[in-house]
Amino acid sequence: MIPIELNPPKERWSALCRRPSDRNPEVSARVEAILERVRSKGDEALRELSLEIDGRALESIEVSQEAILEACKAVSPAVKEAVARAAANIRAFHEAQRPVEISLETAPGVRCIQRPVPIGRVGLYIPGGSAPLFSTVLMLAIPAAIATCPEVILCTPAGKDGKISPEVLFTADFCGIHRIFCLGGAQAIAAMAYGTESVPRADKIFGPGNQYVTTAKQLLSAGTVAIDMPAGPSEVMVIADGSTPPAFAAADLLSQAEHGPDSQVMLVCDSAATAGAILDEVERQRALLPRSAIALKALEKSRALVFEALEDRIAFANAYAPEHLIIATGDPWPVAGRITAAGSVFVGPYTPESAGDYASGTNHTLPTSGWARSFSGVNLDSFYRKMTLQEISREGLQGLSGTIVAMAEAEGLDAHANAVKVRIL
Repeated sequence: MIPIELNPPKERWSALCRRPSDRNPEVSARVEAILERVRSKGDEALRELSLEIDGRALESIEVSQEAILEACKAVSPAVKEAVARAAANIRAFHEAQRPVEISLETAPGVRCIQRPVPIGRVGLYIPGGSAPLFSTVLMLAIPAAIATCPEVILCTPAGKDGKISPEVLFTADFCGIHRIFCLGGAQAIAAMAYGTESVPRADKIFGPGNQYVTTAKQLLSAGTVAIDMPAGPSEVMVIADGSTPPAFAAADLLSQAEHGPDSQVMLVCDSAATAGAILDEVERQRALLPRSAIALKALEKSRALVFEALEDRIAFANAYAPEHLIIATGDPWPVAGRITAAGSVFVGPYTPESAGDYASGTNHTLPTSGWARSFSGVNLDSFYRKMTLQEISREGLQGLSGTIVAMAEAEGLDAHANAVKVRIL
């Protein structure tokens, strides 16, 4: 059972907000070694790492079209229909986010333009392992297609049987992605960042992953490749009160705990009685789950907190900045209106986090580990860069000349001033 902590003082909040997977020096050192091997040895390193980490030979780095077609045949009609329905909602919500070109005359004869330009080649990382997240293909490939990115590549690891999930391959094919690579972990991120003999170099890398994937993305973003955001092990916070159905809140907590042993769930309540009823239900439901053992490990790193004051519940939620925030209170919208830091917010009793994970239309690729304070989740803008253009007439430059020359000379940059003077003298 998760212990219940009553009204923790604010000086404890920083410790309570700490994630179980905060940066590990051993992980960082391991990832740095993997990155250097892939950078220097390319495909050879990818094959070596497959043997060392996964214990199997990497027969083909790129998935053949024949294998994709075979995988598509293996997917059930029910899953194909679900993918199509979810895709329609995701497409509708992201289509509505299309950016527009801005053209404005800021002064007479001075025209400034901001133009959205699709990113040239994007690399998508799709987690595999015990839970191949084919839904993430939809979340990344659909906005990339709407943005008309010229090239999209995808890396995903094989399962224990040595094969990529048929659902991942089908969904990629459904979304029009045909260059797929059988790669996982930090080495997949390195391959897309540096490029190898088989894997083209990406301009920006998207996708969630474990602490090795997240660490690789963060290290490479320092100077090698752009990334969507830090997105590591999944997490959820549920804000509950006496009106919250315990079964609903428990199911939401477990939906994240089952992701992996390094996930974290947080329960924030108005009373010990509310917390106790929900945690009792968590134990009852967990015992029935196929991934009960995984969920248990995540729950061991999770917390239940009671704040009698609503102000403190809201303040702690903003301090924690959860990836997913479920507001399961009796009057949720006033609370939602005061949330300033969360990846995605789920409002009301019939808005489970799993709806956003799959089919409501919002994107489920979200910042974790408190990064929601400064990063947005993936959206259509993530697949564009905004380029500015400007055109100034002679008269427009004459109007700006005094301002430009005065500022340039005050900064000691006389050549900047001269670039104006030579045009208007």
